[in-house]
Order: sequence, then C-alpha cells, then structure tokens
Amino acid sequence: VIYNFPISTGKWNHTPTGDFRIWIWLRYTRMSGGSAAKGTYYNLPNVPYTMYYYNSVTPKTWGYSLHGAYWHNNFGHPMSHGCTNMKPEDAGQIFYWSHPNPGNISYATAEYQGPIITVFGTTPKE
Repeated sequence: VIYNFPISTGKWNHTPTGDFRIWIWLRYTRMSGGSAAKGTYYNLPNVPYTMYYYNSVTPKTWGYSLHGAYWHNNFGHPMSHGCTNMKPEDAGQIFYWSHPNPGNISYATAEYQGPIITVFGTTPKE
C-alpha cells in the first residue's frame, strides 16, 4: 500500500475492480455523461488530477478513472458514476506519485507504462 484515502465509488454505475494500468494523466479535464431522463446527468469542468485506467476486461473507451472531486465532500460513500472520487489533494498525491513528469497531459509510453493500480472492495449499500 502506497497511500490510503477515503474515496467514493459507483452509485449510479458499478466501479470495476482488479489490476489496471493508467494510460493517461490529465491535470484538469471536463467530464460529462449520465442521463437527463434519469436525473443522473453531469457536466463538470476542470476535474482535477484525472488518471484514466484500463485492463483487458475494462477497455480505455469505458472511461474509468481516479480523480479529484470538488463537488462533494461525502467520501466513504457511493457518489460517482463508476469512477473513483477522491479529495483533490489526495488525488494530486497519486497523480504526481504515479508519473515522474505528468505535465498537463501525459500518455503512458513503451518506456513508461505507468504503475499497476489495484481497485478492490465492494461498493457499500446506501
């Protein structure tokens, strides 16, 4: 274990578990999705310290990530659409630990594939 922080996982969608590789680091990015009809639509600018991850079961196109969440302070409870939400300062620690020189946008390369991260556990029932 490198860090241990309270997080929020999927309330509206399942958070995948297993071993993953981070494939892109974004200092800030816009995230949008969900469903207006179901009342789950979101459009969030400047989501900090976003690290998208993948494996052979969860492809890059599914869009799961670790990231800071400035729009709530309910860590330890399900609050996301499947991503792993953290306090921005906690996400920043992982962001800078996981890549030696991330800049604003940084992709994994053959020379630096990024660390293996493990997402485990079961989302608690609310």
